[in-house]
Amino acid sequence: MADLETFPNPCPERAFLIESVTHEFTCNCPMTGQPDFATIRLRYVPGPRCVELKSLKLYLWGFRDEGHFHEDVTNRILDTLAGACEPVWMEVRGEFNVRGGIATTITARCGDRPASLDGVERSEF
Repeated sequence: MADLETFPNPCPERAFLIESVTHEFTCNCPMTGQPDFATIRLRYVPGPRCVELKSLKLYLWGFRDEGHFHEDVTNRILDTLAGACEPVWMEVRGEFNVRGGIATTITARCGDRPASLDGVERSEF
């Protein structure tokens, strides 16, 4: 699994929202071994550090050959990212494609969302 790289928050005095998304996430079902496809949405208010995007991409690619339940992989991504950059608030949302007629969305969060972001909705991209 690739290491996550971070860089110093360029505006630590301000609460601002970073949103990143990939529509190309894959891992394998631990029960069947079949691939699961998902959109992963990351939203966070950085603390002292921000996540470098190329390393994020490589980190997420590292799940391609691993078996994980949707609930596990979403929470594992949150734990790893939060540990790397110590955000004020972070949300990871895994929107998994239909499997057996059922689509699954897992949302995991940590920290306290700043009140200054009330009314700020999720970007659609």
